[in-house]
Amino acid sequence: MSYLFTSESVSEGHPDKIADQISDALIDHFLAYDADSKVACETLVTTGQVVLAGEVKSKAYLDVQQIARDTINKIGYTKGEYQFDGNSCGVLSAIHEQSQDINQGVDRASKEEQGAGDQGMMFGYATNETENFMPLALEISHRLLKELAALRREMKDITYLRPDAKAQVTLQYSDDNKPERIDAIVVSTQHDDFDEDETMLAKIKSDIINILIPRVKATFNQEVQDLFGDDIKFHINPTGKFVIGGPHGDAGLTGRKIIVDTYGGKGAHGGGAFSGKDPSKVDRSAAYATRHIAKNLVAAGVASEILVQVSYAIGVVEPMGIFVNTYGTSKVDLTDGQIAAIVTSIFDMRPFAIETRLKLRNPIYTETAAYGHMGRTPEVKTVVFESPYEGRKEIEVETFTWEKLDYVNQVKEAFNL
Repeated sequence: MSYLFTSESVSEGHPDKIADQISDALIDHFLAYDADSKVACETLVTTGQVVLAGEVKSKAYLDVQQIARDTINKIGYTKGEYQFDGNSCGVLSAIHEQSQDINQGVDRASKEEQGAGDQGMMFGYATNETENFMPLALEISHRLLKELAALRREMKDITYLRPDAKAQVTLQYSDDNKPERIDAIVVSTQHDDFDEDETMLAKIKSDIINILIPRVKATFNQEVQDLFGDDIKFHINPTGKFVIGGPHGDAGLTGRKIIVDTYGGKGAHGGGAFSGKDPSKVDRSAAYATRHIAKNLVAAGVASEILVQVSYAIGVVEPMGIFVNTYGTSKVDLTDGQIAAIVTSIFDMRPFAIETRLKLRNPIYTETAAYGHMGRTPEVKTVVFESPYEGRKEIEVETFTWEKLDYVNQVKEAFNL
């Protein structure tokens, strides 16, 4: 019997995502001026207020308040009527130096012997149901909100949009786990006030269904486009009104959207957030590394769907172990344990090796903080940073390196594919 599965995403203007983006903007600025910076920064946003807290070990001195304001303005909170805008909100910094007790477990005389920045388990997942090896319900949810943000910035087809939004997609799957149709789409978008609520809701529903949905549908291949049938159940702003939003409508915190950040409920999650953490924190770097492994394994044809787990002890160089689950979709005559043993021989999962392999000591993290850390397109670009204390700096970086299919040939050779 067929079954339903749902994933959600949130926009860059969602309170929790504002917090994530501020935290990652701080990470990028510290790494831009001191690549060896150790940073763990949390952000709280609420009505007219931002609170920055955490630990930093860096040679760089930054205007963290201005970085927060610039990030908020870039997202689109630039009007006083939102009760939260980058130019007028208060910004309180409670950032202090990193604990020496933690640092002594990470920094070593030899960088190769760098210990894990924390204990825990991290998961990576990949499936062949989309071209970027991501779960389809989550991918559609992300694209709905990316296109909605594009429409907001264009100020052409839809002129009343505000930054806060959420989307949710329910797919119907067949017994053999193949997407059959889109069952339901939920979109809640913040908007300007209207004179009449009924007119407002009718206008928003019409614009989402007739403008947004076709734009999103067109971004997919024909196989996915065929899932957009005429029987989709739409729930557009189901509460009826969404004028009060952003940090004025709900407080936001770094790290509260970890399922949106990863696989939308597919696979598994170890519980550790990514944003606000430098790559010595394996919560972030090892989650990227396991996604890199899973994606290359699926792309190489080892299985149709793969989950990879790695675990660490704080201050210890070697991981506790690697676990692989192919969900019965393996295409090689090996057990999942045997697959894991081969994976261990291909991928060096020591923290410094991960940082080096994926080029994680670069300022590449602000882009990850909205619309998912996984399934994105790698890109080489030049990023520019300005600081009244450290000056101007241009750096060429490669983003989303964990999404590269650069180990497919090695995987095929190891598995005789």
